[in-house]
Amino acid sequence: MIIVHHLNNSRSQRILWMLEELGFEYDIRFYKRNADMSAPAEMRRIHPLGKSPILEDQDETGGRIVLVETGAICEYLVDKAGGRMGPTGSTGRPLYRQFVHYAEGSVMPVLFAALVVSKVPLLGAFAARKVRSMIDVHLDFIESELASRPWFAGDEISAADVMMSFPLEAAKAQSGLGENRPATIAWLDRIHARLAYRKALEKGGHYSFAK
Repeated sequence: MIIVHHLNNSRSQRILWMLEELGFEYDIRFYKRNADMSAPAEMRRIHPLGKSPILEDQDETGGRIVLVETGAICEYLVDKAGGRMGPTGSTGRPLYRQFVHYAEGSVMPVLFAALVVSKVPLLGAFAARKVRSMIDVHLDFIESELASRPWFAGDEISAADVMMSFPLEAAKAQSGLGENRPATIAWLDRIHARLAYRKALEKGGHYSFAK
């Protein structure tokens, strides 16, 4: 049995989407953020870090694995599904590996920095401009990649697209991603139109970034 410990309005929405794409049956345990937007303390009963997403997988013999980190969970599910949603072809494999890690390793830290700057005016206009220029470098790079192919790792959707969904949804909602980057907006439209994505939204509850 697969259980997703799901925090509202969080990265764990990607795991629900991934599971729907792969056709796995799963249960959801719902958690609500505290007033300061932190995860509730009861998530630490599942994993010491108390962060979302947490995936719990139990087999028929009583074996149990508990995983955190969205990228690690996605790769675990790809393996469990026999390679579906994984890399294809000699070109797709390095692209897949790059974007699975790029999502959290490069893009999200810059978007988080933008959020911090916006909340702390004392950091000043210089810091805001610096972060803005960093975001634009990433968004321009992503636009150039998606202008050359429909999905991040090639001609088929993969876990790399699942991983990139949250940072690009956040960038559209909060960091100026707009119609001046048409390939990226078209990609967002494609993922939002997928039946598996819509099913995950129905099951996961309110998700501010799917706009």
